[in-house]
Amino acid sequence: MPSAAQNSAARNSAAHTIENLLPSAEERLEQMIADIQRLVEVETPSEDRAAVAAGAAETAALAADRLGTMPERVVVEGATHLRLRFGPDKPKVVLVNHQDTVWPIGTLARKPFSRDGEALRGPGVFDMLTGVVMSLHAAAILQAAGHDLTGLGILITGDEELGSQTSRELLLEETAEANAAFVMEGALDTSLKIARKGTSMYTVAAHGVAAHAGLEPEKGVNAGIALGLLLPQIEALGDSKLGTTVTPTVLAGGVTDNTVPDYATVEVDARATTVAEQDRVDREIRELTSPRQGARVEVVGGINRPPMERSAAEGLFAQAQQVAAELGIGEITGAEVGGASDGNFTAAAGVPTLDGLGATGGGAHAEHEHALVKNIAPRTALLAGLIAGNLD
Repeated sequence: MPSAAQNSAARNSAAHTIENLLPSAEERLEQMIADIQRLVEVETPSEDRAAVAAGAAETAALAADRLGTMPERVVVEGATHLRLRFGPDKPKVVLVNHQDTVWPIGTLARKPFSRDGEALRGPGVFDMLTGVVMSLHAAAILQAAGHDLTGLGILITGDEELGSQTSRELLLEETAEANAAFVMEGALDTSLKIARKGTSMYTVAAHGVAAHAGLEPEKGVNAGIALGLLLPQIEALGDSKLGTTVTPTVLAGGVTDNTVPDYATVEVDARATTVAEQDRVDREIRELTSPRQGARVEVVGGINRPPMERSAAEGLFAQAQQVAAELGIGEITGAEVGGASDGNFTAAAGVPTLDGLGATGGGAHAEHEHALVKNIAPRTALLAGLIAGNLD
């Protein structure tokens, strides 16, 4: 059992660590911005496996530069992910990141990395390359201060924007023994995400009968009309009182302009705050039938991410508020949001999870994507404090 003197020394050491985190992060700010630019300028659209692999190589090199350790490269079904562990065992604290983006190759040519004084801009700068750099520098700050990083893991995946189809098992394996998962997604303000809706993704198809639109349209069954009649039914599966949304999005159908279409589809985005609501929507969308005589409905897809319920974040959120107060960086509030992340998976697996620790800014997946410079250092210091507090 530690002596009273040892306990006192540990408290003094922790206080000293907290005291120096913000100045250390501020000293690193220009280097962090240069590192963000380094990653932004390697375009990594999720669907392009070669591009994601190139981005992973650059990210791994950056990690080695900042931390002196090369991450392990993990390739699953052609998608490249990075895993960095400090120590031989499964980590107790995991920083959850992704370096794939929604932006196609060539975006950088018209939308290069830039800094206008207040904001950083460029494809993926907010979602979520700034968060990746913050992860590496938070660990580096502690390392430089002599903090033992044994038990820390940093995961940087390459298919989060596709639903983490190849990285989900890796994520759950890496966090299986963790007492904290910190998800480096961005936030619109200085709040942290303490709850997220679960997501489901479907393709609803209407099958009809093709016919010549001019000679004998009466012999066809128009799949486009059948699908159109289904759209209000699909939307009605939502429940605003419970926060459930079911949204038809991408529509497609038809082959030629003189043919009655025999096939039409709609992509459906469904989000819910509880597992029960996810299950209800899943059941009811599969029970849809067409009001158009002769048409048939097919539904493929299903539940992708379970909800991240508030209970998973409450303990870590209280810690974050305390660390923020000790750092003097202002009040930290909690937000419940509709968007999903890999935090949904870790929370559903019973791992304490706090999300939204990355950049502040906005415009994820949009032309005005940006990360605010003023909050990069304070939030990196906050992350470092949370890591230290959960490794001790």
